[in-house]
Amino acid sequence: MHDELIAQAQAWLTEDPDPDTRTELARLIDAQDHTELAARFTGTLQFGTAGLRGELGAGPMRMNRSVVIRAAAGLAAYLKKQGHDNGLVVIGYDARHKSIDFALDTAAVMTGAGLRAAVLPRPLPTPVLAFAIRHLGAVAGVEVTASHNPPRDNGYKVYLGDGSQIVPPADIDIAAEIAAIQSLTAVPRPTLGWDTLDDSVLDAYLARTDAVLAKDSPRTARTVYTAMHGVGKDVLLAAFARAGFPTPALVTEQADPDPDFPTVAFPNPEEPGAMDLAFATARETTPDLIIANDPDADRCAVAVRDGDGNGNDTAAADTDTDTDWRMLRGDEVGALLAAHLVHRGATGTFAESIVSSSLLGRIAEKAGLPHVETLTGFKWIARAEGLRYGYEEALGYCVDPDGVRDKDGITAALLITELASRLKLEGRTLLDLLDDLAVEHGLHATDQLSVRVEDLSLIAAAMRRLREQPPTELAGLPITRTDDLTQGTESLPPTDGLRYTLDGARVIVRPSGTEPKLKCYLEVVIPVASHTDLPAARAKATTLLESIKRDLSKAAGI
Repeated sequence: MHDELIAQAQAWLTEDPDPDTRTELARLIDAQDHTELAARFTGTLQFGTAGLRGELGAGPMRMNRSVVIRAAAGLAAYLKKQGHDNGLVVIGYDARHKSIDFALDTAAVMTGAGLRAAVLPRPLPTPVLAFAIRHLGAVAGVEVTASHNPPRDNGYKVYLGDGSQIVPPADIDIAAEIAAIQSLTAVPRPTLGWDTLDDSVLDAYLARTDAVLAKDSPRTARTVYTAMHGVGKDVLLAAFARAGFPTPALVTEQADPDPDFPTVAFPNPEEPGAMDLAFATARETTPDLIIANDPDADRCAVAVRDGDGNGNDTAAADTDTDTDWRMLRGDEVGALLAAHLVHRGATGTFAESIVSSSLLGRIAEKAGLPHVETLTGFKWIARAEGLRYGYEEALGYCVDPDGVRDKDGITAALLITELASRLKLEGRTLLDLLDDLAVEHGLHATDQLSVRVEDLSLIAAAMRRLREQPPTELAGLPITRTDDLTQGTESLPPTDGLRYTLDGARVIVRPSGTEPKLKCYLEVVIPVASHTDLPAARAKATTLLESIKRDLSKAAGI
């Protein structure tokens, strides 16, 4: 077994085009580090919710130039079999370690395969790439990014010509083409022949962002903005300037790209501590809201000055800098944007993932609009028929599907700031509108139990335990229905997950498609007769959610 591992590693080493990973792998071979070699050579990275994603390093279970060249060659072979012999492939990349190398390798492989390739001019937000595919009439697009993953990771998102990410069977067919590649030496990689785009595509994207906002809407809300060490700053500032919003106050420590993400443990606005610097900047500048993008700027986080727990905004006066700030949940922002679009008279389908709040369905129903639930991920949401607005709880919002058929943290930031401006003109806040929605539709309170593991077998064991010994109640609420989503439903293709329906609550358990996590999504719905009942409803919801988390954790053995 050890001899076979060493032989695999040496064969990989002879083809590896990257001196960094060659040095790393040679060191492991010399040290006879069988444990580490096994971790890198037992299997290959697979397409997940967002294409390829993994830790940087040598070997087929890591992200590296060899893996990327194979992935690009597989994609090229797939495209040619689909009849796109001379099709254009657009390639974007973020500012992570090796991103530009992976982008240029992809361009070389596409060119060598007889396709046309065009690379974005510099590290830019993922939604610019998603826009460019449709804008340029490309047959596919690739974005090199690991989004909000740790600094050691990178990834490879694949889009087809409709501008949305791949779904089955395309991912399976591409994976088969990748597996058919025997040797990197058989993959032609010329040193030139592709185009490097100028700023005209970015200019076209920015011009498109204007269409997100209502004509003559108020543009007075003041923001603090953090790019979370990613690529969002310049594009967001340009979009805000075009729109006529006040220039955002920057979180300077996180404003510029830095692949090491030095100020955060995880460059994800949802992670504890990630927003601390933004809160500190807000206390100094007293804005109306805080906007955060993740590193590739396809997600948008929003934070507000916190109320006093009674539905009142204790920070009504701009001079009050002692109040604290809190992140709005993705479900809260999703509902706010939906309500704003309804207020503006939007028509079309409102779509969300099954793990997102059922409040969107209530808002759509009241407005007489179609509502669709999809599997997790914008590759599914973007395919909803007649899509006007789509969101998922993980801070992803699609507010201009004709321009960007994916989540877009830049246009979402514009739209939420427009809403904050309208409310400000009325002497109200985002929290006030959330209160109104709770009274109108019931308080929809959501939470998440998320367990990060080093050993992926623990996730499989938890799912197996829940299937073999299913809970009959959670938090004293009987489970009235259990759906094993591996079987699929009338409206959903199969996926690894469990959905529990309770009286006044819902729970979904699924392995993450992008990180080594087991994710459990919880929602409770509490009827609310009036604004004065909100504090009691919130207290009841908090107690129920905590109790569900405790019981679910015990049932899953995590």
